[in-house]
Amino acid sequence: MKTPKIVLALSGALIAFAAHADVSKKDQEFLQKAAAGGLYEVQAGGLAQSKGQSEGIKSFGAMLVKDHTAANEELKALAASKRVALPATPPAAKQQRLAKISTDKDFDKEFVKEVGLDDHKEDIRLFEKAVKDADDPDVKAFATKTLPTLKAHREHAEGLRKSHGR
Repeated sequence: MKTPKIVLALSGALIAFAAHADVSKKDQEFLQKAAAGGLYEVQAGGLAQSKGQSEGIKSFGAMLVKDHTAANEELKALAASKRVALPATPPAAKQQRLAKISTDKDFDKEFVKEVGLDDHKEDIRLFEKAVKDADDPDVKAFATKTLPTLKAHREHAEGLRKSHGR
């Protein structure tokens, strides 16, 4: 009868151990913010594909969906390996931003400003900080690998802003 108690005790210890992340609080926060931002970018890209008024915006939306979906999958695997729980949806404030953008009479201009320029500026800042300050080498490597894509998105948005004369 001692075996079931030992198995139960070990199971409880494993569950308790699994509840703790294998990275610093700072790295855990980065992973969670990066995931929330990635989910937002995929949602925003889908919105651009459906509401975009120009082919340039629709194409940019498709690029956001493709690139951020790939990064999100890599991020999920990394977070799982480090036992970090990630959000399943973008933050409410970002969802409200998308709702506002979706009803703007000049969707393309607002999308480029809010998502392409402003949001990517925030993302770049977050990833640059992780490249410099992350404690975990895998977290730092993810940030280092993803940062050029974020910069390319911002540059693409800058080009869209200029080509639309805004």
